[in-house]
Amino acid sequence: MGRKQSYSHSELLDITKRLVLEHGYDGFNLKLLSQHLPGARSTIYQYYANKDEIIAACMKRVIAAVLEKAAALDESDSMRALQELLNIYLEEFQLHQLLSDAYKIKTTSSDAARKDIEYVESAHDFLKVQLTRLFQKAQQEKQIREDIPLPVHVGVFFNFINTPNMMNVPVPEWSKMLFQVWMGGAKK
Repeated sequence: MGRKQSYSHSELLDITKRLVLEHGYDGFNLKLLSQHLPGARSTIYQYYANKDEIIAACMKRVIAAVLEKAAALDESDSMRALQELLNIYLEEFQLHQLLSDAYKIKTTSSDAARKDIEYVESAHDFLKVQLTRLFQKAQQEKQIREDIPLPVHVGVFFNFINTPNMMNVPVPEWSKMLFQVWMGGAKK
């Protein structure tokens, strides 16, 4: 007798995310996924036709959550918005790692995967435009140094997102510390 389905669509995507982060696109497959699910592998096919569809759906889900929070930001205070944006990105700090293999997804064989990757790309574009807009506004308001080119500010900002939290500080506190280092530097 086969195993009974005992996981939700959300749990399926959560486990997919974890496995893609652990094994990468190339190391992920549906057999590996089924080994981490309580139900039969055939149940996966009720949701997705293949590996590319499920990974694309996982990517879309993650970036959609980030996009929803970022789009809701009050941008009237550029510095506060940048701090809140850093916090949003740190909450989903593995986003860039997860999306780094998006180009490997075969979108020509699946409309679902193609649509999900198109969404991921448009969401990523929105986030880049938003971040650039906030940095430009902060420079115009003389909140950040104007002699430092915008791409340097953005690059440092993104490097903060990738800073390992070796002390396992809660994300809001970690975000605040990183923002303070960015704003004031490390000097006393």
